[in-house]
Amino acid sequence: MKKISVLIFVFTIFPFLAFSQIKNRTFLPQYHRLLKEALEKSGERKDSLRYFLNTVPKQQYEAASFLIAFMPERDLKTLTIPYIKDQLEGAFKARRDFSWCAQLPDSIFYNEVLPYYCFDEKRDNWRNDFYLKFAPLVKDCKDIRQAIKAVNSNARKILAVDYNVNRSIVNISPFQSIEEKMATCTGLSFLLVDAFRSVGIPARMAGTPMWTNMKGNHSWVEVWVDGQWYFTEYYFEDLNKAWFVADAGRADISNPRHWIYASSYKPKETYFRLEWDTLSRAIHAENVTQRYIDIYEKQKQLENLKPDEIWISLQLYKSKLDKKEQRISEKITIVKEGKDLDFGYSPSPIDDLNKFLKFKVTKNTTYQIVYTDDKGKEKRTEIAVKNNEELFNLYQE
Repeated sequence: MKKISVLIFVFTIFPFLAFSQIKNRTFLPQYHRLLKEALEKSGERKDSLRYFLNTVPKQQYEAASFLIAFMPERDLKTLTIPYIKDQLEGAFKARRDFSWCAQLPDSIFYNEVLPYYCFDEKRDNWRNDFYLKFAPLVKDCKDIRQAIKAVNSNARKILAVDYNVNRSIVNISPFQSIEEKMATCTGLSFLLVDAFRSVGIPARMAGTPMWTNMKGNHSWVEVWVDGQWYFTEYYFEDLNKAWFVADAGRADISNPRHWIYASSYKPKETYFRLEWDTLSRAIHAENVTQRYIDIYEKQKQLENLKPDEIWISLQLYKSKLDKKEQRISEKITIVKEGKDLDFGYSPSPIDDLNKFLKFKVTKNTTYQIVYTDDKGKEKRTEIAVKNNEELFNLYQE
């Protein structure tokens, strides 16, 4: 009986002794405060997370510090150490295996490859499973563009998930989507982000809570290529090509509800507005609206004009009396014979003075321009388009 008691004591105390023999690593200066706060938030899991940080391989220590430092409180309290290790080791496996990932700046690798979630979805341990699915597609790719195309153009075939509004929840997780074989744009984008990240391609969520035409919200994906972000979707066309370009290009830079957001693991200047949880401030994001407006404007300029077409430019001023720095950003709609043809937002006072709202119109045609006056009432102005490009000044007063 005495021997049994001794054995119980030894096996009970051994893990504690093993843990106590491990010397605490000094937190890296850039994460010191954040890690202390994160460990306090984790509650009863504080010792487990500290042990994880103390025992992670040296070459992974900064990445592990980043992961814990910016981890949401819900995950600090619930994610298991094996889950965190799987995600960390899977990200570093992609970095070892694929040249494009090995060449990434640490800041991009940490924030857009290492993260294990997109929004508030269930935390599936997807990384190794997705690696096995997508690594064979990219193993012979020469660069990141080839790898993106290989993943993007085959994701639907491999995952067997399609767009369907009958999915169980909006923020459906990857494994749940695969089980149900359905998701809407949000769930499909989760799948694509995770597929990209599993093979070391930096990816993040993008989207808007509401288009300015009030036709609803939309989510899609951005990938990082040679220092620039490009957009794509689960149903692949090409980088920076999608059905929503015109809608995104008409975003309202002055209204957060109509902004274009790009998600981030670490804090940014704002948060991603979730339509299914309007009170949530948990998803970090940056405002990338202007980039989408610029892309749309550039693509419009590259469109071939028909012989009878021409571009016109518009800008809206507060009054005719003093136009200096009085430009107003408002929604402007162009109408012909009672039918709305197009709309956009006039340049604001802080925009470059060479920037104008442009519409493609027919030569020698009369149009109505609709906007709001300084009292918030609808105002209609008639313009007569001639044979040459022209700038039209509009006034609220």
